[in-house]
Amino acid sequence: LIYRAERIINWCPRCLTAISDIEVEYQDDDGELVSMKYGEGDDTIVVATTRAETMLGDTAVAVHPDDERYKHLVGKEIRLPLTDRSIPVVADTHVDPEFGTGAVKVTPAHDPNDFEIGQRHDLPSLTVMDEHAVITAHGPFQGLDRLEARSAIVAALRAEGRIVAEKRPYVHSVGHCSRCKTTIEPRLSMQWWVKVGPLAKAAGDAVRDGRVKIHPQEMEKRYFDWVDNLHDWCISRQLWWGHRIPVWYGPNGEVVCVGPDDEVPTGEGWHQDTDVLDTWFSSGLWPFSTLGWPEQTESLAKFYPNSVLVTGYDILFFWVARMMMFGLYAMDGTPPFHTIALHGMVRDQFGKKMSKSFGNAVNPLDWMDKYGSDALRFTLARGANPGVDVPIGEDWVQGSRNFANKIWNATRFALMNGATVDGPLPEPSAMSATDRWILSRLNSVVAEVDALYEDFQFAKLSDALFHFAWDEVFDWYVELSKTTF
Repeated sequence: LIYRAERIINWCPRCLTAISDIEVEYQDDDGELVSMKYGEGDDTIVVATTRAETMLGDTAVAVHPDDERYKHLVGKEIRLPLTDRSIPVVADTHVDPEFGTGAVKVTPAHDPNDFEIGQRHDLPSLTVMDEHAVITAHGPFQGLDRLEARSAIVAALRAEGRIVAEKRPYVHSVGHCSRCKTTIEPRLSMQWWVKVGPLAKAAGDAVRDGRVKIHPQEMEKRYFDWVDNLHDWCISRQLWWGHRIPVWYGPNGEVVCVGPDDEVPTGEGWHQDTDVLDTWFSSGLWPFSTLGWPEQTESLAKFYPNSVLVTGYDILFFWVARMMMFGLYAMDGTPPFHTIALHGMVRDQFGKKMSKSFGNAVNPLDWMDKYGSDALRFTLARGANPGVDVPIGEDWVQGSRNFANKIWNATRFALMNGATVDGPLPEPSAMSATDRWILSRLNSVVAEVDALYEDFQFAKLSDALFHFAWDEVFDWYVELSKTTF
């Protein structure tokens, strides 16, 4: 289930750690697309790239096996510019013959697709950048940052007459670190992995067969898109804080995983792995690890599975899917909860994400001091449609404060005029028509609100309560009641 291997990972050159696929944020950046010529004489081929600096690590050029333009080159070696190496031309079905020139450079150590091609054709993987994304041991480019190297390499290729075309700006999707926004560098690295294939299938099946309900139902598509297309999960991180990986290495190549009740290896040459676990790995164990598992405790029997998990849709993949995978695996096919209720994120009144850098972040304590906790609670509840973000503005909290004041004034009026909360209600025959009407409406609203609670429709039930209280209790019942005093 858990293994250690050297594979392509998403590497942040600023945080100096691997990050998982879902921690990569993609955005359109202005880059460049450079087409350059490899080989000599009649044996030349044109490839295009947005990352010219990686060409130093190319170990092949790939073409589609059915592409007639390049069949005479397949199996031949061509010269790699700016180096003293020659690289083979290989045929691989991954290549789209209709895209660009139909030929792609293959850099197994710096691109996930190229890594797979390299595995299929037994190509070497040459790492050309260190953990800081600085070029290593490549002549005049050694010590250059990746962007500096990109410009220098294009200039050197231009001087050799190998540049066929250049396009700037070239807008394309680029991955960035979700923590610091630095451009991610795909990198070959030795890491710990979880083999997620069978885990992800079980997590998908539990929703498909109805054992677990996702609310709102339209969020199921997002869930399936993720669990059905999941790659093995890199769970090791090169960070200071976290759960340290419980593996010790010995002086003669020994690798020992140490459990909580095991003795730690001692003696000269033994050392623990310095990496820590991805925080979502330990978070994914939460439904059962907090209840005494692997012991069959009373708490585990009572509280696993949970009936409802209420959480934000933004961590459906980070947390919820991982809890599903691990819970089903550790608890013999029993999912960790019956219902997953997803809510949105709180945004500003214009629907924009709140951020200090945007200047639109709000400290809820300030609004609580100004308008009261109930006003803020009701504002949030009134905007909480399932799976939809909640826009919130100060005017709306002020409106909820006015509603709370209206409830307080109406209650004070009733108590001052003999109302009581103790004892049974009078018989209907002893009530006025006004009293019977408002109690009938109350019973209807209670039934409506109960049904909406069951469906997690907090915005609709809050609206139902608001309109019942304001439009019927305050505007009609209280005013009609004044005639009896």
